[in-house]
Amino acid sequence: MAAALRGADVLAQSIARMGARHVFTLSGNQIMPVFDASIDAGLTLHHFRHEAAAVHAADAWARLTGEVGVALLTGGPGHANGISALYTALMSESPLVMLSGHAPFNELHKGAFQEMRQAEMAAPVVKAAFTAQSAEHIGQEFARAVRHAQFGRPGPVHLSLPFDVLEHKVTATEQRIPAAHAFTTQPACLGEAGIDAVLREINAAKRPLLLTGPAMSTDRGRAAREALATALNLPVICMESPRGVNDPRLGAFPTVLAQADLVVLIGKLPDFTLKFAQAPALNAACRLIVLDPDPAMLTRAGYAIGDASRITLAAVSEPFATIAALTQRAQALKSTWGNEVHDALRHRPVAWRTIQTAAGSPAHPLEVGRAVQALIDAEHRAHRETVFICDGGEFGQWAQASVDAPTRLINGPAGAIGSALPFAIAAKLARPQATVLAMLGDGTFGFHAMEYDTAVREQLAFTAIVGNDACWNAEHQIQLRAYGKARAIACELLPTRYDAVVQALGGVGAYAPDAAHLAPCLQQAVKANQPACVNAMIERHPAPAVHA
Repeated sequence: MAAALRGADVLAQSIARMGARHVFTLSGNQIMPVFDASIDAGLTLHHFRHEAAAVHAADAWARLTGEVGVALLTGGPGHANGISALYTALMSESPLVMLSGHAPFNELHKGAFQEMRQAEMAAPVVKAAFTAQSAEHIGQEFARAVRHAQFGRPGPVHLSLPFDVLEHKVTATEQRIPAAHAFTTQPACLGEAGIDAVLREINAAKRPLLLTGPAMSTDRGRAAREALATALNLPVICMESPRGVNDPRLGAFPTVLAQADLVVLIGKLPDFTLKFAQAPALNAACRLIVLDPDPAMLTRAGYAIGDASRITLAAVSEPFATIAALTQRAQALKSTWGNEVHDALRHRPVAWRTIQTAAGSPAHPLEVGRAVQALIDAEHRAHRETVFICDGGEFGQWAQASVDAPTRLINGPAGAIGSALPFAIAAKLARPQATVLAMLGDGTFGFHAMEYDTAVREQLAFTAIVGNDACWNAEHQIQLRAYGKARAIACELLPTRYDAVVQALGGVGAYAPDAAHLAPCLQQAVKANQPACVNAMIERHPAPAVHA
């Protein structure tokens, strides 16, 4: 006769049934039953120093593996700590489930320990948020969360776990571990007639553009976009930066966007990143096709665009399925427009080639990017995989504009900083043979510096390159532009030796006071094969503006 299982056991076995083996977590009273249950379920718990870092790691895991990431946090303040990281995942369309412990049902409304309305707190930054109701159904509730995270536009989902639900025992007949198929969804896609209609519009246009959202920034998404681009002889552009049309990585994209007479949005909203599809970012006469997995987003797109006559077609269709169907039926465009778009995306100012600071002076951010790119190129020649991670801020924009790698993760449209170090840890777990490089500013470093303790403890080697200008430079540049130097306040930092901080935590630190030290410091850090930090002193510069 099968033994009775706790709700925690049912949950842990359901996580394993889904196919997950890695759970990103931080311990706490209310989730100790799940920690215990994870042993028998064969789950590996990666425990972090801050709950937001655990959620960021689950986010990166999802983006790199295509699996739904799982974060497990304690309730109350632990849950609250993790919420901010959910917004980064939501805006980056990254599927994860954040599980949080919760006060027991039988103590609610009595002043229970760490009692909070957790689902309501998480709701604004997730696709769905709910609370497990029983040990019998906790497996199905987890499967529901996983399906919701993947269905339509991917994103995070929250499930709270009342302590008494986790501790309650259920008999063998009551145990409901979901079948493997319970975690999957069927994507919606336009039929052949709809796909042919889209292709007719593209072929009839003189200057069409195809844009996707951040869900297509993954390795799988990049491969799908490249296949369609080859079939059409037209780049398929992924927009994943909070800088939107002014993303420096996209070069002179604003120039070709303003010339387009048709823009096809494949899982891409005409939101702030696209200037709401209004002139002068887009020509006022430019027509749009909106293909989105979420019916509600079609309504939002119509509201943003305003003039319904500009929308040639709007339909529910999942991006991967849409791009695959378009690729299968596409014919190459015969105009030179595709080459013009390609050249615009690759454009960088000629002056960048000669930027060089004096010996002994802090480096220009572009010089740091050049050194990192040289390392990535060397790794490629040696047939070693590289994962490049980049945070936000002014230094991050220079990095994104000057560094390219086959696999790339950035902070995404949320514009929040702080994810780079947890991303790097998850990247090394997901790609253990890869060289993992992360570029972040000195302000960003302070968010999750203690995760070097996590990396050292778990023996996960990566190299972070910290651009150190002793300043919250993004905000400082706003102050200079808007208010003048005399009114620039509260953005100064110390020129801290972040390399020494990492050494104190058991990692490897290297100090680059100028550009000449960058290459040897990077080589030292990577060859050490340990968690490492290159502290690169840099000049303060505003984010790059790339003009044709």
